[in-house]
Amino acid sequence: MTIQQLIYSITVSEYGSINKAAETLFISQPTLTKAVKELESELGFSIFLRSGKGVELTSEGRDFLTYAKQVCQQYEILKDAFGNKGSRKKKFGISAQHYSFAVKAFTQLVENYDTSEYEFAFRETTTRDIIEDVSSLKSEIGILFYCDYNGKVIEKILRDNGLEFTQLIDCRACVYLSDKHPLASRDEVSFEELLSFPCVSFEQNDVDPMYYAEEILAEKDYHRKILITDRGSALNIINELNAYIICSGIINEEMNGSNYKMLQLIGKEGDAVMHIGYITKKNMRLSTIGSEYIEILKKNI
Repeated sequence: MTIQQLIYSITVSEYGSINKAAETLFISQPTLTKAVKELESELGFSIFLRSGKGVELTSEGRDFLTYAKQVCQQYEILKDAFGNKGSRKKKFGISAQHYSFAVKAFTQLVENYDTSEYEFAFRETTTRDIIEDVSSLKSEIGILFYCDYNGKVIEKILRDNGLEFTQLIDCRACVYLSDKHPLASRDEVSFEELLSFPCVSFEQNDVDPMYYAEEILAEKDYHRKILITDRGSALNIINELNAYIICSGIINEEMNGSNYKMLQLIGKEGDAVMHIGYITKKNMRLSTIGSEYIEILKKNI
């Protein structure tokens, strides 16, 4: 088994086609086919199911490539660090749900470092992608939440991906809306009173979107719902359409602006609790910069 064979197999899985993968790798199709078959022979199982439409991963192949990706990413880190006299930029990445406090902590961290020596990445993305990013070591830390509704599902997914969750804070559900909203003069509001207004929600992957939802009470029946993918759009829609978002109540006004209001959600829905924390690879110690980010994050929360 070689790194090259792993890279070849990962590329085939990404394109779903031997021919397209060969073009990307700048090798011939027979050479790529031979390399993959030799790897499958060594492993004792098929990585791919082949058909006229292309290739698909087998269940064993899917498990194998999860580890193969980690090996290849670690290889790239090793090669960058020592293959060019150790001159590479140090890398640090965070993947997070759309939390302004997480962004603020990240900017405060970056201010402490020389960006000519570090390559920083902050990825606001879907819950599923956060888990995949940390599992594959694309990001060292992931920021997300779980609640009673999706807790068992998220915990199982984390276990299956070799990840562990460290809790930062528990928050009760709050309602975030524009200071021009008809309900903005209130300090608290019930779930029923919100139903005539659009609810903003961050779009997730097609598979089990409610379990991966970024907002608490995702299982509720909303009469009007608007799906978005970024925090900027969420703020604009809340401001322009008398919409609202159900959130943790931990908002950084410096990042979001001051034209918004936070209301307490009352009733049984207001008793729902968000467990916010971070995920990391199990049995892997945080780097120095990772530990520093967590300390800054705690102060922001």
